[in-house]
Amino acid sequence: MHKTGREAARRPSRGRRALRGPGGLSVRLDVRALVVVVLLVAAALAASVVLIGTGDFPISSGDVVRTLLGDGDAGQEFVVNELRLPRVLVGLLVGASLGLGGALFQAVSRNPLGSPDVLGLGQGATAGALVMIVLFSGSATQVTVGALVGGLVTGALIYLLAWRQGVHGYRLVLVGIGVSAVATAVNGYLLTKADFVDAARAVVWMTGTLDGRDWKQVWPLLTLVCVLVPLVLAHARGLRMTEMGDDVSHALGVRVERVRLVVMVAAVLLTAAATAAAGPVGFVALTAPQLARRLTRSPGPNLVPSLCMGAALLVTADLASQRLFGDGQLPVGVVTGVLGGAYLLWLLVTERRAGRI
Repeated sequence: MHKTGREAARRPSRGRRALRGPGGLSVRLDVRALVVVVLLVAAALAASVVLIGTGDFPISSGDVVRTLLGDGDAGQEFVVNELRLPRVLVGLLVGASLGLGGALFQAVSRNPLGSPDVLGLGQGATAGALVMIVLFSGSATQVTVGALVGGLVTGALIYLLAWRQGVHGYRLVLVGIGVSAVATAVNGYLLTKADFVDAARAVVWMTGTLDGRDWKQVWPLLTLVCVLVPLVLAHARGLRMTEMGDDVSHALGVRVERVRLVVMVAAVLLTAAATAAAGPVGFVALTAPQLARRLTRSPGPNLVPSLCMGAALLVTADLASQRLFGDGQLPVGVVTGVLGGAYLLWLLVTERRAGRI
């Protein structure tokens, strides 16, 4: 029997449950999305344990877990806690930051291509880092600060150029592509002015790598993630409402431009901080939200699944870079670039066939 639209709206969505608490408080729970998040977290943790045990001094997964719980010997504790754990934590935080930042940009632009890779934030952060490397021969800390400033300046420039009574869809993407082209040209110019040593150092950084990461990169990134993730989740409902259009969102009481500004600032900070910590690791921000959406089959920005997917993708790519190429270990950015580039081609073909581009 045919159901009217109102009757259909009353039915609970398949796979969703309403949890009712005291005082009439209720929370809608997407069971499939929750299962996906749990599985992604489990996959990221498992890959992290294997990754910590990988290296010139191999350690079994069981010994890694015991060492992390404080039961390892002195040698294992040094290798695990001082040498390898910081690298893995940076990988998890960078992947989570890129996954969440990509989900926010794609939600604001309403475009699967609206990611930091396409919009030029990575190139802008790279320009800031290259200025410190080439012009000032800066230290690792100065390069990190330069990348962070470059990403923030690029994000502000994109927002201002895309603003026209609000920031909308394809205008944001097109402006980002233009800014990306300019930043890429600036980066090429800076490399031509560098001496051999600085140029080699810059190329390694531009590839995207987790080599040599220690606790100095962990704490700033962890602090930023702990501050921004709750802020973003607090605006998740408003961000989801904006997907229905500005007029409907305004009618429902959503301050559309305020929500967009807050989430875009958060996305720029997350992306710039991730780039500053590990270099411009390509395509994680593009692929993580799309893979998360396909796994959850849920509308909306899928913020938490995208965050978890990004973390799982990056540590898995780092594990692959260390184990699949023998002694010739690759930077993690090479692995994500190959996989992400193939995914981008597939996405473009899919969007073209669907008539959306």
